[in-house]
Amino acid sequence: MKLSHKLEYACRVLAQLARTYGQDKLAHIEDLAEAEDVPANYLVQILNELRNSGLIMSKRGKQGGYALARAPERIGLDEIVRAIDPELLELNFDTAGHSGGRVSAIWKELGSDFEKKLCSYSLDAFVVAEPGEMYYI
Repeated sequence: MKLSHKLEYACRVLAQLARTYGQDKLAHIEDLAEAEDVPANYLVQILNELRNSGLIMSKRGKQGGYALARAPERIGLDEIVRAIDPELLELNFDTAGHSGGRVSAIWKELGSDFEKKLCSYSLDAFVVAEPGEMYYI
């Protein structure tokens, strides 16, 4: 499966924000970019999309930064995908031809299973307590 860098970066940065959820401190874009090795100029776009989708909040100014809009366990992986890469969930097969209907049905079934699996994970599954700690699913 090939996921976009944008979706991967979004998950990593959200995991970073989840580490500090509820601590009354906002994360600065430079710190997020450095911690997750994400290009800062690209991260601006990603953070804007996450904010527009209601997954994070931001505050401007010297004391500004970014934070999760709600608890990590209340942010589903499916929400992240819909905010950043909704095409990943699109299935648009043609039912034409002798086998078209069957091919379409199988891919729709697989897509449905994939979406159910996405819904079974929340952001807290991505959180690593300390840098360098490995988390296995």
